[in-house]
Formats: sequence, C-alpha cells, structure tokens
Amino acid sequence: MKFLDQVKVYVKSGSGGGGAVSFRREKYIEYGGPDGGDGGRGGDVWIEAVEGLNTLIDYRYAQHFRAETGVHGMGRNRHGHNGADVVLKVPVGTEVLDEDKELIVDMDTAGQRYLLARGGNGGFGNTHFKGPVNQAPRHANPGLEGEEKAIWLRLKLIADVGLVGLPNAGKSTFLAAASAARPKIAAYPFTTLTPNLGMVDLSEGERFVLADIPGLIEGASEGAGIGTRFLGHVERTAVLIHLVDGTQENVAEAWRTVRHELEAYGEGLEDKDEILALNKIDALDAETRDARAAELSEAAGVKVRLVSGAAKLGVTELLREAYALVQQRKAEAAAEVAPPEDWAP
Repeated sequence: MKFLDQVKVYVKSGSGGGGAVSFRREKYIEYGGPDGGDGGRGGDVWIEAVEGLNTLIDYRYAQHFRAETGVHGMGRNRHGHNGADVVLKVPVGTEVLDEDKELIVDMDTAGQRYLLARGGNGGFGNTHFKGPVNQAPRHANPGLEGEEKAIWLRLKLIADVGLVGLPNAGKSTFLAAASAARPKIAAYPFTTLTPNLGMVDLSEGERFVLADIPGLIEGASEGAGIGTRFLGHVERTAVLIHLVDGTQENVAEAWRTVRHELEAYGEGLEDKDEILALNKIDALDAETRDARAAELSEAAGVKVRLVSGAAKLGVTELLREAYALVQQRKAEAAAEVAPPEDWAP
C-alpha cells in the first residue's frame, strides 16, 4: 500500500428539499385546505477516525464528496425523505485543516467523529402557513443550501517512540530487529522514503509503537533531500531514539546535524526525551567502538548506548529503556489532567 500523508479534498453537504404547495381534494370534502408537506433535510458530511488505516491513499483519486440532497415535500402532508450523510474515514492521528492550513480538529482518538458540513434544512410546505387570515396559502419555503468547503487532511502517525538519524544510520534494520515490521533495507542512502511503523512486544502487557522516520540531512529544514516533511509524524511521540552510524569517521558531527534539523523544525521535537545510541557496533573493533562512543558522549553530554540492529546487540535493553520513559511520560500526562484528590463534583 502506498503512503500518503497529506491531501486536499472538497466537501459539500446536501441542500434541503423545498416545501410543497398542495391542497386537499377529495370527493364530498368541501374546503379541503392546504396539505403541502415539508422538504427533507440535506445530508451532512462527517469525518471519522478509524483503526486499521495508516495512510490517506483512499483520497488520492477521490477528492470530491457530496452528501445527498433532501427530497421535496409532497401533497397529503408527505414529508420528503432526508438526504443520506457522507462519512470520510481517516486514520487515527489525522488533522483537519482549512484552506489556510489552520487547524480545525485533530482526529487523535479511534471512533472520534466531527461534523465537517451541515446539511441544509428542508423548506416548510404551505400547511405551515395556514391560519384564520390566510386559509389557503399558495406559497412554501425552498430548502436551504448546503455548506461547501475545501479542507486539507494531514496525517501524523500515532507512535510512542520515533527513530531519527542520518540516512543509512541503520534505522530500518533496527526497526526490523525490534518488531515484526519489514521495511526495505539496502546499502544506500534514502532507502526509506516513507515512515514505517512497528509494534514492539517486550513481554505480555509491555508493548509500544515504534516509528522509523526517513533520514534527515544537513539543510533538511530548508528543503534539502526530502526535507522535514515526515518530522510531523514524530510530533506525537513521547521519546526519540537517535541512531548514529558508528562506522563513519565523525560521529559527533552526525549527531549535531540531526539535532540542528530537529531544533530548526521546532514543534517541541528538540525538547523530547532522546536516547542516543551508537549503531553498527558489530562492524567495529573494541578500540574504535570505545573511542567513537566517547567522542559522541562528549559532544552530546549524555550517556551513549551501544547497539547493533543487524546483530541484535543491545536492542532489547534500549527498547526497555524507551518503554520505561514512555510509561513515565504517560503517567505525567495523566496526572496533569486528573482532578485533585480533594475534588468533589
């Protein structure tokens, strides 16, 4: 399945049906009076977040969505039926924005629904206008027009931990070693062109979602390479795992490059918990490994973990550390929204 994380769509709710102008005509019934029914209401346009989707590819070729128009009212006080609604189903984590890219709603919960465009009300039939002064009204209301708008859908994947690093840092190999995901792996830069998700199962009840984000290069925040387009997918993560290729000469500069791009992108990425790891240690001798780990630790000012996705060295330990941080951040977030202990409704 192809990955698509941003698309523009057009939605229009249904217009209401017009009310009817009709008079009761039956044999032996004098002064039948008005009996025009009301028009049906136009259909609404809804958006709903559903599980099981991780791309917006369904909206690549179908970009116009119109709800059904309400049926006009009829004689004998018959109400026109309401127009059918249209529901746009999107992955959890989809943001809905207006044409100016201002946020309308964040669909971050499975089952969440939001009304994008309300259908127009049906018009009143002439029955509504009868009275002692006007006992035979010959007019009815037309239905109201539906709403029409263009919106942007932007997907930000829901993941607990994000993998960042330069191209060929070994992120896809690490993801494959940590989960059942099978991303493309090859010995050339930009093997990964779209984000990949994997479910990490440490033990029963200990699991989290890991996202592999395509590699950043120097100048990505200014559009170089594939830019920072996919960094939006790590905005929702609690923890970042920053992998540095241990086989390159200047590991400190590799770390600085990615950190600079994270800070340039903003949106709080630079403040997230970061676990720094020297990857591909299976390809290094002990002396080189220790020297490069020390260099990286001195530059970053933090402890450096030693891992190898290909040989699965240190992977489980690193994942457990990430899981502990994820749980800690979730507990802190829950505490912020919980009412105080002495609170009473």
